Amino acid sequence: MKNSTTIAAISTPVAAGGIGVIRISGDEAVEIASKIFVPSGKKTVAEMKGYTAAHGMVYDGDKAIDEAVLLVFRAPHSYTGEDVAEISCHGGVYVVSRVLRAILNAGAVPAAPGEFTKRAFLNGKLDLTKAEAVMSLISAQGEQSAGAAMTALEGALSKKIIAAAQTLITDSAYLAAWVDYPDDEIEEISTDKLLVDYKNVLSEIEGLLNNYDAGKAITEGVDTVIAGKPNVGKSTLMNYLAGFRRSIVTDIAGTTRDVVEDTVRLGNVVLHLADTAGIRETGNEVEKIGVDFAVGRVERAALVLAVFDLSREFDSEDRAVLELCKDKCAVAVVNKDDLEPKFDLSVLDNFKHIVYISAKDGKGAEKLAEAVESALGTNSVDTSAALLANERQRLCCEKAAECLREAISALEMNMTLDAVTVSTDSAINELLTLTGEKATDAVINEVFSRFCVGK
Repeated sequence: MKNSTTIAAISTPVAAGGIGVIRISGDEAVEIASKIFVPSGKKTVAEMKGYTAAHGMVYDGDKAIDEAVLLVFRAPHSYTGEDVAEISCHGGVYVVSRVLRAILNAGAVPAAPGEFTKRAFLNGKLDLTKAEAVMSLISAQGEQSAGAAMTALEGALSKKIIAAAQTLITDSAYLAAWVDYPDDEIEEISTDKLLVDYKNVLSEIEGLLNNYDAGKAITEGVDTVIAGKPNVGKSTLMNYLAGFRRSIVTDIAGTTRDVVEDTVRLGNVVLHLADTAGIRETGNEVEKIGVDFAVGRVERAALVLAVFDLSREFDSEDRAVLELCKDKCAVAVVNKDDLEPKFDLSVLDNFKHIVYISAKDGKGAEKLAEAVESALGTNSVDTSAALLANERQRLCCEKAAECLREAISALEMNMTLDAVTVSTDSAINELLTLTGEKATDAVINEVFSRFCVGK
């Protein structure tokens, strides 16, 4: 695919650093680079071969801007599949921006978010699942999330989806030929063969769907709420996990009235953490608003850290917390393990995961990490296997699975093969939409709009 414009953007963070990289991609990338970069040696920019570098100076008109290194990649052997030039200059914010301005003055246009990777997709350098893996790798905040993203970038999900789609495409071709050309001697594909194929593909897709929540927890992090009655140590736990004083801690019940948020890494999982007001009945209107916020956040959370005070007797406020945690993914965090126990632990029997800690001393943090990973299922996820990375991919698999169930039902009810063909083709379309082979422009634009500029 040819693009009429040559794009440019800063591809390193816009902050002071050792170097800054400005990327140019398009048919005129090398020509534009030659207008603003003068090599130190005798070879001109136009004479540079792909995968070569040159030291020199960057100019805007007659004015020297910075000493830099130019890298040239020739189409189709580049990230985007187009001619690409990358200038590595000193990493001052002004200098990098000044080099970009010179490039734009020489004829390039600013790149949109994700436009370099979008061009790589449109030029067949990678499919949509691999493109999404690029963004996952950039945003990875831990070893597991980086590993899962790298597995996707290497094509594990693509291969699984393409293999499933190919099985259905082969069966659909037989069905179409047999239905459309009844007078030809085309051997009818057996119902048993179709059922085996469809059930095998459905099993593969359902396996991906079953691992989605745990995989999402690894790749995107988990919306987590710390909940409990007043003064059980919620804010102390928040501060300990955040590594600094994020929430105000006092002995006065009702100190926390708003929702305090931070993102922390616990073990191998990233938690988007919210410390909420103590849950209790109150006549104070301001505190009541905070309690209502807390209840709402618990109801929406993917994970609840339900905190109980071991040194105080179980009461109606604790019971309210228990009720909120019903049918939720939750870990019971029994705090103040360093004090004399008075809490009736039998009331926590409904929790599959119970941890004893002293948030003040940081005691029990490793056990808490283990319990959280077990509750989310991330401890059993194989990040070297194919995983669905986002809601778009999940929805494509859900729709494909539903179409396959319809096809299987039609076969088992001995319905006409026309009906089976319709469901089969719909399943194929969903799988090819997942990889991007049949994705609409709207879907493609939505995927790349989430990327950062410069990638």
